[in-house]
Amino acid sequence: MMLGFNEPEFLSQTASAVALRPQIEELVDRLVDEGFDNLFLVGAGGTYAQMWPYEHLARRASSLPVRSAIAAELIVSGDVTLGERSVVIFTSVSGTTDDSIRAIEYCKARGAYTVGFTGYADSPIAKSVDVALISEPKTWPFDMQMLLFMGRLLARRGEFDGYEKLADELAGIPGVLVEVAKQAEPVAAAFAEAHKDSDYHFLVGGGNLWGFTYLYSMCILEEMQWLRTTRVHSAEFFHGSLELIEKDTSVIIFQGEDETRPLTDRVEAFAKRVSEDVTVFDTRDYPLEGISPEFRGLLAPLVLDTVLSRVSKHLERVRDHSLDLRRYYRVMEY
Repeated sequence: MMLGFNEPEFLSQTASAVALRPQIEELVDRLVDEGFDNLFLVGAGGTYAQMWPYEHLARRASSLPVRSAIAAELIVSGDVTLGERSVVIFTSVSGTTDDSIRAIEYCKARGAYTVGFTGYADSPIAKSVDVALISEPKTWPFDMQMLLFMGRLLARRGEFDGYEKLADELAGIPGVLVEVAKQAEPVAAAFAEAHKDSDYHFLVGGGNLWGFTYLYSMCILEEMQWLRTTRVHSAEFFHGSLELIEKDTSVIIFQGEDETRPLTDRVEAFAKRVSEDVTVFDTRDYPLEGISPEFRGLLAPLVLDTVLSRVSKHLERVRDHSLDLRRYYRVMEY
């Protein structure tokens, strides 16, 4: 029995995201056939950070200009390349994120074509974008939709040969992730028990896990647990932040399976020389039955989101601090 885990709901929500494949492919095919010059991936907070793996994928594999952008900053700073030949993607669990709603209007006013992924067809974001693709309510994360969108786009551009195979395998991802959650449960419980009284965590990740590192630090440990954190990219670790690590510092390392793995290995080796409290969450530890080896790296953010969601529930338990509790976010005017 997993703490606070509704397996039928998890399976249904994840399946609803994967089931968008035909709509996503139809959309991508139409956009490619009509032609566009650049792609913007726009979000706020966690939905901004969750765009980074797909900007990273595009930089590695494609000549198409792809930029992730913070909704509020895009509005005030603009982007000279944003215009009638641009496509802009937004994601929002609730479909009510104010910064994203304003950014949609900003992009549309400049002639860009807007796409929204959310769980509510009648939400402001779903009603504002040119096309909305709707999963079940509260479906998170958006990696399934973004993998399908970016995979199909790169495939149509001749930049990704394995898309059909990947998309076929993603059909089994709901069950795969349930097994990940089950395997992670004792690990998560042990971490939470050991860190019940830790008030500071140092988080490190790289490659397509840098976005998740940022997200887990800011949106979960800080926003939902009121814990102090430092987050640093594994490639930047040795340029300042390492000075904060002491013998008793909780260092959390997110390790994936892409080409940046050696960067994070180097951090792990150093951290373990200094701190006696280093925890590594490594996607290699999870079998992912039915997923081909060449796709494991792409799925790292999705796998670790599942693993760390178990950690979050156990931190909530041992610290007696609800993940839904906020002091300021959407509570105070700002």
